[in-house]
Amino acid sequence: MASSIADIRRDYMLQSFDEADAAMNPFIQFTAWWEEATNAAIDEVNAMTLSTVTNEGKPSARIVLLKGYTDDGFVFFTNYNSSKGMEMANNHHVALLFFWKELERQVRIEGVVQKISAADSDAYFLSRPAGSRIGAWVSPQSQVIPNRAFLEDNFKQVSEKYPDESMVPRPAHWGGYIVRPESMEFWQGRSSRLHDRLKYSIDANGNWKRERLAP
Repeated sequence: MASSIADIRRDYMLQSFDEADAAMNPFIQFTAWWEEATNAAIDEVNAMTLSTVTNEGKPSARIVLLKGYTDDGFVFFTNYNSSKGMEMANNHHVALLFFWKELERQVRIEGVVQKISAADSDAYFLSRPAGSRIGAWVSPQSQVIPNRAFLEDNFKQVSEKYPDESMVPRPAHWGGYIVRPESMEFWQGRSSRLHDRLKYSIDANGNWKRERLAP
């Protein structure tokens, strides 16, 4: 291992995270940290890693964007026929990860994913910029394509088909998912790698319990 890489390190000293400061409900705690993150003007604050599992049992991860959350779960949108869409169809267990390095924080979420309603997907799709709506028709996401011109030609054809950009409908292969958490972990970086980790998980009675994990 190159010493220049191995020597890269940072001591986390911004904040602490104690049980006395933590909510008993993880969604309340997420909202508190989310508001701090948005107020900190973090670039792409809603970027999160989505991890799925392939048919061969291999992990697969990529960045997606959070588009909303409630006490039911966390919502994002994508192509149902993409690699991640097919993986989620075959295995509903997924993980999400937020990393807000400016605050020296992570939030890890594990749970079960399912599609949201067609009406909710329609509503969000119509709120997207025109180019993004056209792009949802243009790209056979995750499939092999011959070249960049393939996408540009498709974009031109769809644009000509819908000269009124407001009339671009949502493709049947595109829509939203909600991840319903079974566990949520809040990680606050601390000095000497003695990080604070509080994990919330659902007990046998359907209630959230909170535990401290060793860093």
